Amino acid sequence: MVALSGAHSIGMARCRLFRDHLYNGTNLEPVIASERKSRCPSNGGDDNLSSMDHQSPNRFDNHYFLELTMRRGLLHSDQELFNGGSTDGIVLIYSRDAQAFYTDFANAMVKMGNLSPLIGDKGEIRKNCRKVNY
Repeated sequence: MVALSGAHSIGMARCRLFRDHLYNGTNLEPVIASERKSRCPSNGGDDNLSSMDHQSPNRFDNHYFLELTMRRGLLHSDQELFNGGSTDGIVLIYSRDAQAFYTDFANAMVKMGNLSPLIGDKGEIRKNCRKVNY
């Protein structure tokens, strides 16, 4: 999952998805937080965008992981990958070794692609990911 999170190396997120982390998080570097607050006010601006990877937002690379080590993760779930827990070591490896990240990402994508989804009465496609359908 850590390698797959590296997909956040490219793309954007809406303010409403990272506002709480930005204003209430305790593991975000202050200069970056201040810059992002200028584009994501505490109220309103829900659809304002910010890049997932501050350093190289349009390039698939390992800078996303380097930014996590500097407490610059945009989403709370991203920064939790490097926050004193069991995944810190993996983030450090990927931040220093792009090839290790690329290899693990490719292998994880293949593995995920080989999963068989649950269908029929064995599974469900949720209308809202946070709730079981009723």
